Amino acid sequence: MALFCSFFALAQKEEPKVGLVLSGGGAKGLAHIGVLKVLEEAGVEIDYIGGTSMGAIVGGLYAAGYTAQQLDSIFHEINFNILIQDELPRSAKTFYEKRDAEKYALTLPFDDFNISFPSAFSKGQNVYNLMSKLTLHLKEKRDFSSMPIPFFAVATDVETGEEVILDSGYLPQAISASAAIPSFFSPVMVGDRLLADGGVVNNYPVEELRRRGADIVIGVDVQDSLVGRENLKSAFEILTQISNFRTIKDMRGKIEKTDVYIDPDITSYDVISFEKGSEIIQAGEVAARKKMEELKRIAALQNGNPTVRKPIPAVDSLFISDVRIEGNTSYPRAYILGKLRLQYPETVAYEDLNFGINNLSATQNFNRINYQILPLDNGFVLVLQLEENPNKTLLRLGAHYDDLYKSAALVNLTRKSLFETNDVASLDVALGDNFRYEFNYYIDKGFYWSVGLRSRFNSFDKGVSFNFAQENAGLQGIGVNMLQVDYRDITNQIYLETLFWEVFSLGLGLEHKNLKIISETLVAPSPEEPESGVFDKSNYYSGFGYLKLDNFDNKYFPNEGWFFEGDFHWLLLSSGLRDDFSPFSIAKGKTEYVFSPTTRISTRISSEAGFRIGDRKNNIFDFFLGGYGNDFINNFVPFYGYDFISLSGDSFIKAKLEVDYEIFRKNHLILSANFANVSNELFTSGNWLSMPKYSGYAVGYGLETFLGPVELKYSFSPEVKENLWFISIGFWF
Repeated sequence: MALFCSFFALAQKEEPKVGLVLSGGGAKGLAHIGVLKVLEEAGVEIDYIGGTSMGAIVGGLYAAGYTAQQLDSIFHEINFNILIQDELPRSAKTFYEKRDAEKYALTLPFDDFNISFPSAFSKGQNVYNLMSKLTLHLKEKRDFSSMPIPFFAVATDVETGEEVILDSGYLPQAISASAAIPSFFSPVMVGDRLLADGGVVNNYPVEELRRRGADIVIGVDVQDSLVGRENLKSAFEILTQISNFRTIKDMRGKIEKTDVYIDPDITSYDVISFEKGSEIIQAGEVAARKKMEELKRIAALQNGNPTVRKPIPAVDSLFISDVRIEGNTSYPRAYILGKLRLQYPETVAYEDLNFGINNLSATQNFNRINYQILPLDNGFVLVLQLEENPNKTLLRLGAHYDDLYKSAALVNLTRKSLFETNDVASLDVALGDNFRYEFNYYIDKGFYWSVGLRSRFNSFDKGVSFNFAQENAGLQGIGVNMLQVDYRDITNQIYLETLFWEVFSLGLGLEHKNLKIISETLVAPSPEEPESGVFDKSNYYSGFGYLKLDNFDNKYFPNEGWFFEGDFHWLLLSSGLRDDFSPFSIAKGKTEYVFSPTTRISTRISSEAGFRIGDRKNNIFDFFLGGYGNDFINNFVPFYGYDFISLSGDSFIKAKLEVDYEIFRKNHLILSANFANVSNELFTSGNWLSMPKYSGYAVGYGLETFLGPVELKYSFSPEVKENLWFISIGFWF
């Protein structure tokens, strides 16, 4: 009756102002889209929108001119796992950054040798990028009251705890600040204030709508309700419950200030249930339809015909006339532009612009990259507002097990800006059954020639058949079937590297390699046979060059992309055991193509070959096939059906076919087959054209975890009729 009287009084007015308040609630806020669909159907014209957190995202985009149906389509196309986790495509990372991202399970700030923790799970960069693209059509609008529907968002000042009303400025920045859920997203600097999720202070800003002249308020409440102890099992669930004490108490008074209160039934969902977005949107629509009669009465009070909201066209390209950079105290303009890979003035595809922002973000040198795309003459100026990451020292940890190196714990110390602002020094130490280390120093020049230094110590021991050892070292029979070989490699490199065509990496360098390969199975050295049991103990000096292409979307379980790696080493000098050394060269290459005929099945086709040119006396640098693994050193090549170091020759050719069926998310069933010819002078003899002499097959299961892939493979070969199992746990290093 009270609501009817209110409507009757408002009917005497020329036209009542209708406000819409949208609360925060994480994924539950997708219900706002369902409500907006019903509001449009009822013919209700919204005169003002106020929103918090997810309510600010949905409300801000609707206020910017998007239809409810467009919002439905946009949010259905979003991969929220990528959006929330700030997951960057591999293509946005340099080859150096790819190696870092696919090696460590945990990265912690370590400045002044003090371990600290990141301010949040995600920087929120992907959310900012998306909002920036979707609001580009607003151009120069800085006053949110001049948007198609006037709008404001609520945020919280992290330093003072004060409520901050954002009704002007740059809309993507305001939305991102309002939605910066503590511990989920890093706070956002807006002007001189550090802002976070507005739900901390006001998750349902109905009072502010009233102050701005709303005669009728329609409110959508998607806040969490209190839950029982059986649902309070994690720290996050407990913190959420405590946070809800105040908001639920506040809602008692806020509901009274709301004329049409819509409360969708979303109790079975939580703030990260984005995978159930369709159901949540539907729940909002169902709840709003229950208020259809009240909504139609509001529409009847509004004079004139409802505004027809035209779909907003997608932005494909921009004419960038200038780039302005602010906040870069440590990193020079040339470095930033090199990472952006942006030439101006010229027309730039928006996809390329976003790719450049991702490149800059992938360096991890910036906490956040705020940017504005503002009109300038007949084009746009890109204004970058950078927040440099103060953490220059990082402690990184990893763990791994495989059948060759056995168990290892990885400890890494990384220091950025050691000598120059755009350099990085990194030391890996693998502690376990086989000690290893790798030191890298890299000066990143972006698109220009970068400089790198690398030093690596690698060791493992492996049993090989005596017949194999006899073929490769000329040993005489000693009455044993197996030899335990201890393989140690120290490699030092200095190189230049550059990128071209945005996806290729070309490198040239010099290398020193110290090899020590011995067998403890053989009799200890004697005065008569000083080198007994020694396969090699020499230093080698070479020049090398390589060309790489890697645009796989995932290193271990790719769905699409190409991979190519070509390597050429010219061994020039040797000292030590090999006093009869003559120069020779080694060339090898590998290419892989992955495609997905369905959303759950991917197919990988690969071919690989290598050969030696010149002197053939030294067979230590032959190609050794067998086993399963990634990132093998020197000329070791994985091959299903055979154990490690089972096949060898100074040349080989190999083909592999692999089918990966993702039976459910992050769980993979993999079928593999590989074929090869391996021998000396394979290509000069023409034998590489013959039917494959060696073959192997494998059935495997793979699981993606935060430690890296966990893989179990059963492998066999019809030639040797031997069954082999391979196990790999964690990222390879």
